[in-house]
Amino acid sequence: MAAGLVISAPASGVGKTTLTLALARAWRHRGLNVQCFKSGPDYIDPAFHAAATGRASVNVDSWAMDRGAIAHLVSRGVDADVVLAEGSMGLFDGVAARGVSGTGATADIAEMLGWPVVLVIDPSGQAQTAAAIAAGLRDYRPGLKLAGVVLNRVASPRHQDLVRHALNEVGIAVFGALPRHAEISLPKRHLGLVQAEEQAEIGKLIDEAARFVAEHVDLDAVLRSAASWSPQPAVNGLNVAPPGQRIALARDAAFSFVYPHMLEAWRGAGAEISTFSPLADEAPDASADVCWLPGGYPELHAGKIAANAHFRSGLRAFAETRPVHGECGGYMVLGTALTDADGVRHEMTGLLGLETSFAKRRMHLGYRLAELAAPMPGHRPGARLRGHEFHYSTIIAQPDMPLAVVHDATGAVIAETGSRRGHATGTFFHLIAEDR
Repeated sequence: MAAGLVISAPASGVGKTTLTLALARAWRHRGLNVQCFKSGPDYIDPAFHAAATGRASVNVDSWAMDRGAIAHLVSRGVDADVVLAEGSMGLFDGVAARGVSGTGATADIAEMLGWPVVLVIDPSGQAQTAAAIAAGLRDYRPGLKLAGVVLNRVASPRHQDLVRHALNEVGIAVFGALPRHAEISLPKRHLGLVQAEEQAEIGKLIDEAARFVAEHVDLDAVLRSAASWSPQPAVNGLNVAPPGQRIALARDAAFSFVYPHMLEAWRGAGAEISTFSPLADEAPDASADVCWLPGGYPELHAGKIAANAHFRSGLRAFAETRPVHGECGGYMVLGTALTDADGVRHEMTGLLGLETSFAKRRMHLGYRLAELAAPMPGHRPGARLRGHEFHYSTIIAQPDMPLAVVHDATGAVIAETGSRRGHATGTFFHLIAEDR
């Protein structure tokens, strides 16, 4: 039977990922099997979890997934000693309108699974007020259990004593306090952390984080606070159909944002996946029956993509007879042109008329519910797809037929409809699940 915990915080940027990785690696050093999950639509953190634990991590999302799908995904923790779910943003942060089984908040997952919450609190610029914040989070939703807190970035022993005393007065356990420690800072870029596979020293960084946290946090007390848990049988699994039997998947530093649960669902349905690298000027496998270009950072590699003639001609030849689909960055590469941050316009593959600019930056962020006006690989017209959009590019032109009517989480129609032309389709949102 596993011990389950949720790692959350009052806000983003407080240190949830670092603490999750450190706890996972420290317990692994003690000989425990640790399984991680990511609450919410972040597609970068699961790779860090896998680096820390040696086990694949997946997203669980209460806005996009029903309880059966979530139960199916977390059941992979049945043979683990410890199961950690890392939250997104603040503990109760989600959307205003309820989705399939919740608002997308970390608190939904904690309550659904019955796992206590360990809060990461950064008391920079405050002292006793940190206790008021922690107490407010503890009491905000009945039925949610707060295990205790870990303080991060404490300024001095005196600062720590003030915060600890205030938390003790309101009955909240303090598992430890972390001084500032630049050596375990994870590098970032515009869409979040620099990806785990791009960091050659990620193993050493996680080891240092584990050493540092073990020195300052009572690992035994954290473990004792976890809830005993064994997965319940899932009535329903994931409602995700593979886009084809043989899938050519673009996979490199420019095309890496694909949800692990999607790939697992495709393989679980019997699909075969072959990867290719557009950055290495590779074309999709000619024996595949569908090509999928996920999101990533094409704006950082636009010049190289534009210069890779074998990739571009191979993709065009593939699209003459078989479906090609792009998500977000993949969608941009299927378009006519992409203007980078320096204002340089690069020719893309031209399978769609989409033209985008990263020079005119504007953040697009949020859940998306799309009703397909035409088929896309794996999904019929009229299907309702749930996904998430996060990018900074601006649409200069989107002249093709829309792929879908797309709404945000409030129900408002948005302009990023996706496109379709011939065998090519694309969306700005990353697919998470289809409504049943």
